[in-house]
Amino acid sequence: MQKLAASQLMSLEQYARERAALRPGMIEHRRARQLRIGEHCSWSFEDRRTVHYQIQEMLRSERIFEPEAIAEELDTYNPLIPDGSNLKATLMIEYPEPEERARRLGQLRGFERHCWMRVAHFDPVYAIADEDLVRENDTKTSAVHFLRFEFPAPMIAAAKAGGALAAGTDHPEYRHSVDPLPDALRRALLADFA
Repeated sequence: MQKLAASQLMSLEQYARERAALRPGMIEHRRARQLRIGEHCSWSFEDRRTVHYQIQEMLRSERIFEPEAIAEELDTYNPLIPDGSNLKATLMIEYPEPEERARRLGQLRGFERHCWMRVAHFDPVYAIADEDLVRENDTKTSAVHFLRFEFPAPMIAAAKAGGALAAGTDHPEYRHSVDPLPDALRRALLADFA
């Protein structure tokens, strides 16, 4: 997918005028790209549209209008747009109670390296995680990670030919999978391989 350029972004004034009309469509688009992995983990698959929206929201909330600062936002978020041979997702580990969350994040160190996706009969592809910065330390993992799943050409061809997609995690403290992925999500993800 093509990366975003500054010329494709709305000005703060234009976005302020159009935001209310854009928001419901984006909520629905994001909902169609969500995957629950067990009770406490969700993946939000990114695409050009989700990244565009996120950049516009950042520009709005931070009142960013200078070209250098806009370029920084583009440099930060453009890597989340799939490149045609991969799928990219924001992973969230979700425990509402602070004490339980702290305990579980300690138990789930390395979680992001145990996330996988599979096409049909192929072996799983494990995530390349957090290329922007380290999100774990000696005592815990982060509640948010960025995942990239690289698929070899034969897997992409098999998926496009109708092969089922599956996803999950095999961390010793959290083993869950979704096999196969729901049809609507599968269709959305296949478009990311374009």
